[in-house]
Amino acid sequence: MKATEECRRTVVAVVLAAAIAMGIGLNGCGTPGAPLPPSLKLPDPVANLSAVRTGDQIALTWAMPRKNTDKLLIKGNTAVRVCRKEGSGACVPVPGDLAFAPEAHGSFTETLPAALAAGMPRPLTYFVELRNSKGRSAGLSNGAVVLAGAAPGPVGGLSAQVRKAGVVLRWTADSAQEPANVIRLHRKLLTPQPKAGAGNKPTPQPGILAPAPEPVEQSLLVDDAAHPGRSLDKTIRFGQTYEYRAQRVARVAVDGQTLELAGTLSDPIRVEAIDVFPPAAPTGLAAVATAADSTAGPSIDLSWQPGSESDLAGYVVYRHEGGSGWQRISPQGPVVGPAFHDAQVQPGHTYRYAVTAIDQLGHESTRSAEAEETVPNP
Repeated sequence: MKATEECRRTVVAVVLAAAIAMGIGLNGCGTPGAPLPPSLKLPDPVANLSAVRTGDQIALTWAMPRKNTDKLLIKGNTAVRVCRKEGSGACVPVPGDLAFAPEAHGSFTETLPAALAAGMPRPLTYFVELRNSKGRSAGLSNGAVVLAGAAPGPVGGLSAQVRKAGVVLRWTADSAQEPANVIRLHRKLLTPQPKAGAGNKPTPQPGILAPAPEPVEQSLLVDDAAHPGRSLDKTIRFGQTYEYRAQRVARVAVDGQTLELAGTLSDPIRVEAIDVFPPAAPTGLAAVATAADSTAGPSIDLSWQPGSESDLAGYVVYRHEGGSGWQRISPQGPVVGPAFHDAQVQPGHTYRYAVTAIDQLGHESTRSAEAEETVPNP
């Protein structure tokens, strides 16, 4: 009898050990395991909502989630509710029935109501809320902020004039605009440089490195209060053709970031940046005479300040003596450096010199201030 009891205990111990090894839980008789809560099937809230205002149109975009808050895959379309909030008020629902599939690119567009498209620029925050089949949600998305209010008026009278320093742009100044308004100038390159490749090798300008290609489109913000009705675009390149458009932009700081409300774009104007401008005249011309010695005859050495123009090709040296007119004494090609050695002089004679600058297109500056020097007698 004792042996039988020991055998029974051994069998039970083996069964328990096997159950533990297999990960099988053994509850007491009639005692179930802890129940799991049922899934509420709440879609994960959207975290990347963005909003853009163009005119009186608001465009929202976001990405739909793949899983719900229980980390389970979402099956089928999910209903989307859009609302907007002005200031600290309630989030007002925006009419519209929306539904998107998991991982879809969500989008929504509305025209602002008249009350929100008028008045001073002010923050307007949009949210989206994803709801399950029972109308429940896990909360609102991140807020996407735009500016409500009346868009700035159009820019009138846009014109352009090419100058040596760049393109001078002018427009009709509007004293009625708010001080926060700025002008955004949109510039488009109409003659882009050819791409490098077979048969399309840009030719660098002589004597300098080839410039980096220009961007096709650029924009420039101008403070219309500081410079009413005008701006200078110094970044143009001669030989290119550009198109300019302008718009007024209201800017408002909201929570440490600047939001913009742009008006309509002006009609475009076309500008051909043709270089017809000579370089600036050289400065600092000085002349130093050297008397003849046993190895060399008399001479006069000239020096001046170098020019800073990017298209500068060199200089031309002129000399004047007594009642004669100015004569070019430098070679046919331009002098590259800001110095010249004149060995065609006579002892006891007084000479007057002037220098001009010349660019790569052959435009020549006016003459510099004169420098006078007398060659010593031996």
